[in-house]
Amino acid sequence: MSNSNIPLQTALPTPTKVNLRTKEVMHEVQAQVEKHYRSDLVNYTRQLGRSLAAGNLTVKLAKAFGFCYGVERAIDLAYAATKVFKEKKIYLLGEIIHNPDVNEQLRDMGIMSLEEGKDGYDLSGLTSNDVVIVPAFGAEVKTMQVLNELGCQIVDTTCGDVMSVWKRVRQYSCEKVTSIIHGKAWHEETKATSSRALAVDGSSHYLVVFTLEETDYVCDYIRNGGDKRVFLKKFNGCYSTGFDPDVHLAKVGVANQTTMLRGETEEVQRRIRHAMEERYGKGAVNSHFRFFDTICGATQERQDALTELLKEPIELLLVIGGYNSSNTTHLAEMGESILPTYFIKNAEKIVSLDEIRHFDLKKKQEIISTGWLPKGEVVLGITAGASCPNNVIEETIHRLFDLRGISVENLIPNK
Repeated sequence: MSNSNIPLQTALPTPTKVNLRTKEVMHEVQAQVEKHYRSDLVNYTRQLGRSLAAGNLTVKLAKAFGFCYGVERAIDLAYAATKVFKEKKIYLLGEIIHNPDVNEQLRDMGIMSLEEGKDGYDLSGLTSNDVVIVPAFGAEVKTMQVLNELGCQIVDTTCGDVMSVWKRVRQYSCEKVTSIIHGKAWHEETKATSSRALAVDGSSHYLVVFTLEETDYVCDYIRNGGDKRVFLKKFNGCYSTGFDPDVHLAKVGVANQTTMLRGETEEVQRRIRHAMEERYGKGAVNSHFRFFDTICGATQERQDALTELLKEPIELLLVIGGYNSSNTTHLAEMGESILPTYFIKNAEKIVSLDEIRHFDLKKKQEIISTGWLPKGEVVLGITAGASCPNNVIEETIHRLFDLRGISVENLIPNK
């Protein structure tokens, strides 16, 4: 039973607002988070200047990688919920972040995951006695409405950068401007953002574009029109109910999923603006086009740090993180465009000095490669997505040196 089929209830109790971030609770949370995710090796390597060398292996870390503030906050709140609501059932909408190790840890702590189907999350078994954690990506408006109607205690961990995008698309909606969202239509964040681009009276719309090829198709339609049926078929599942390209592409505002590549999002908005100029004239473009920079600062920081790392003399790159993580995927794409890159979930994927299991971005599946690590002197780069904890990065570094017969523990003072 999907959330859309739950009958509205009346006279439900309003959940009492609970401060999860008290000094006592957060003291316990920080101790537990440190135990689960802290890495002395990563901290030492950062202090050392982002490299660790022994024998014939040198590992260089990007300047910025791993947990961002939004991810840390989401995890802190989830941990805090288990301490404050000890007598209640605690549920999570899908995944707190896109990292399998973190989500498994939450399951081990008793937090139950609500899986999402094609009609949304199944909320039919929830009651006003239950606690529901909203992940860092946020949740669709209809889901939040049902949770409020049920009277659930909501722990909202939505990232502030995501909410900034929501503010922009709401503004577009109020101005009757169609939101063109650069993102992945199937991603939780983009679905949550799309739901906030709609006016209550149905007078506003959205369209999601993923690639520059799709952007060019939209731009050509803006300039020249086309076959509406073909357009709607091409973007099936990527636009709002009632969207009409002949009508709703006349006034558009560009927004984005916060974890996309900045350069690509900027190119999307540049091409759409140019199409509007050609269609309506430069003097009228401001009446037909809006744009705000809504790329997540942490995402950009990690992309910039990888750009700098790729300028250094490294022979290959390891990108660590969840395979369904958007920001991590983009880091892997950046690496692949320059040098041999292996996108791995964790240290277990490094099978041996010759064999590695890694995610193939084109095939969308994990594959096995051999001969991945050169013999002799090797300089290897490492970066990780914003949802990857330091302990997973440490385990990967340990694995690399262990395979070369080197104990990392002996490289860290006072260990």
